[in-house]
Amino acid sequence: MKVLIIHAHPEPQSFSSALKTVAVKTFIEDGHEVQVSDLYAMGFNPVASAADFGERANPDYCVYALEQRHGIKTATISADIQQELAKLLQCDLLVLNFPLFWFSTPAILKGWIDRVLASGAVYGGTRFYDRGGLRGKRALVSVTLGGQQHMFGQDAIHGPFESMLRHLLQGTLAYTGLEVLPPFVGWHVPYIAHEARVEILEKWRDRIRSLEGETPLSFPSLNDFDERLYPLKNKVQQETE
Repeated sequence: MKVLIIHAHPEPQSFSSALKTVAVKTFIEDGHEVQVSDLYAMGFNPVASAADFGERANPDYCVYALEQRHGIKTATISADIQQELAKLLQCDLLVLNFPLFWFSTPAILKGWIDRVLASGAVYGGTRFYDRGGLRGKRALVSVTLGGQQHMFGQDAIHGPFESMLRHLLQGTLAYTGLEVLPPFVGWHVPYIAHEARVEILEKWRDRIRSLEGETPLSFPSLNDFDERLYPLKNKVQQETE
């Protein structure tokens, strides 16, 4: 299996960085190929702009997604985007590893998503969800945060963790066709003892080694909608009409 880890933490000595290191070591020990894009170490540019296109479809007005399509078709999109996109298209498993910032990703990771998940390559038209350009690949999100586990859940103050990350799990990863595995969470990390951190790393190592048998989260299928994306009537109704 080919694994691509996108790591987004500004501190190399952070616990998030330790999760990345454990992931690399564990995947390699189990015989997998691993590539890592350490976005802060790379100085990755997170700003999507007209400068991403060496040749413009419309020099007078930048519709970013349309320019992405043109850049992909003509191979004139920015070199750093082409490099990351090539890694993404080659991998079988995408791992996003980051600290939670304001119920979301760090800006540098959001910028990677904006620039690298290019229209014309991973989505476009009706190429989304189970018809997306990344179908057949899987994704796993690994997150650290300061909150405690009891703060997240159906009746908890913040609600279910997966609902909080719906914009990423569904609106980004599942939308592009990826099969999204349940996220791994390092709870309360800045405030726990060394022994508790070691325990999280052990759980992370065990989780990585059990990925093969995991069931992905459930998201919409285009097979349940008509060509205008209206819901199809269920089979029982169709059979009785």
